Amino acid sequence: MKKLIFATGNKGKAREVKNIFHGTDFEILSLHDLGDVPEIVEDGETFEENALIKAREIFELYNNPVIADDSGLEIDFLNGRPGVHSARYAGENCTYDDNNRKVLKELSDFNEPYKANFICFAVYYDGTIIKKAIGKLPGIIITQFRGQNGFGYDPIFVPDGYDKTLAELGLEEKNKISHRGAAFNKLKEILISMEEG
Repeated sequence: MKKLIFATGNKGKAREVKNIFHGTDFEILSLHDLGDVPEIVEDGETFEENALIKAREIFELYNNPVIADDSGLEIDFLNGRPGVHSARYAGENCTYDDNNRKVLKELSDFNEPYKANFICFAVYYDGTIIKKAIGKLPGIIITQFRGQNGFGYDPIFVPDGYDKTLAELGLEEKNKISHRGAAFNKLKEILISMEEG
């Protein structure tokens, strides 16, 4: 088994990505598994920059191949906000609920439907090689919170072609369609072919 450190302190993300790599020759260790979640300053201007900042910093700490991602919600009416600020949109130490309420308040000036995309940029870094993959999930923002699964903006996001929010879908189903699922499934295929090559 090849160990990959997933540069995240987010248990929900870690669960999703471990699920994606299940059954491969890769063992995914999150920062929680290693017992240490260092504070990483994500000051990049794009999802790609932030993902690489995380990957490089964790590689420096552990000297082990790393996968990392940065993801967020881009809402058309809000000119792509919250974007790279998705996790802390309502300010430092805010909750998911605070972020969701801030988005809904800002959207109240506009008429539905509120079109949006979840974007995920995933990277692999081993000190020399960088591999990248991007995933996108289009949908709409709704004004009622629905569902207990998931995290972040999942309770107010309905993917195109669905009548349920991401928070109402099971993990397996969410991974099939999610931006993170798309990005990490692509990255997984890249890494598998790298190992075979």
